[in-house]
Amino acid sequence: MPPRLTLVTLNTRGLPLPGTRISERYAAVAAALDPADVDVICLQEVNTYRHVSRLRRGFTSFPYVMYGRGPAGPAGGLVTLSRLPCGGPTYTRLPQPVSVPLRSRLNALHSGVLTVELREGGLRVHNVHPMANTDGDWSAQNRFHRSQGDQLRALAAVVRAPAVVCGDFNVSRDSVLYDEFRVGAGVRDAFNGDCPPTFHAEYLPPGSSAHCIDFIFVTEPAEVSGATVLFSDKVAMPSGPGHVSDHLGLRAVIAG
Repeated sequence: MPPRLTLVTLNTRGLPLPGTRISERYAAVAAALDPADVDVICLQEVNTYRHVSRLRRGFTSFPYVMYGRGPAGPAGGLVTLSRLPCGGPTYTRLPQPVSVPLRSRLNALHSGVLTVELREGGLRVHNVHPMANTDGDWSAQNRFHRSQGDQLRALAAVVRAPAVVCGDFNVSRDSVLYDEFRVGAGVRDAFNGDCPPTFHAEYLPPGSSAHCIDFIFVTEPAEVSGATVLFSDKVAMPSGPGHVSDHLGLRAVIAG
């Protein structure tokens, strides 16, 4: 793998559709990250080719814009930007859920993993977005537990060292599924299990608590020399300040 890699992950879309300001938010994300010391950016919920075009306009210093081809946009809404030469991409659809509401089954059609391989050192970067748990309950008794577990086990089977696995996992760090995936995939949490909530609480239903549901994991022999959160505050945009997403971003510096 490269001697040093700086990687960012962000779910870009999640805000409610009315007044989503997607163009302004993409421009704000690009303004912050395109000139920054970042090598690879993994984005989730980039749902149409029009969104890809907007990203290309902002991320002019990233020559590699990688995604799988879907009928209306990137497969799974997953896009990986890289300054480093890379091969691929390969999109893998995750197992479809059972015993969950119809709307969740339809949304889960877009759950998958996008894999690109950096040409220097053969590091695989897995950009992931498994199905959502709309109950916000990650106990083993929850109706989403079985299907989320099936998807994470399928994801773990894809991971082969050296690799980075990152994205919006839709699973709380407090869930047993977090530990099962970490052990099954043979990965370590870049934040050592100490990441703050990665979802802005103001977008949750009243009385709900925000959790850490976005992660960056690494395999041996990679070492993490620093990990931070991004976009925790509102940013200035033409129509007024706002969050760039309902998720926070994560950044990690990874050494080979």
